[in-house]
Amino acid sequence: MKANVHVMLKDGVLDPQGEAVRHALGAMGFEGVNGVRQGKVIALDLADGTTEARIKEMCEALLANTVIESYRIEIL
Repeated sequence: MKANVHVMLKDGVLDPQGEAVRHALGAMGFEGVNGVRQGKVIALDLADGTTEARIKEMCEALLANTVIESYRIEIL
């Protein structure tokens, strides 16, 4: 079983990496980019039968800092 966990900073949390990317794109001539939010995808290769609830436990315990980040689980 495979799953992806998409982790992003919550709205309202400053994203300095995203801002650096937005600035660099503008400097390279890519106009019209008003904002960039950078996140991460964690690809999990799991034992068959692993439940989404168990993956949520992993996210809450380690994969996402739920104070400043949100996450979305995608079962593949």
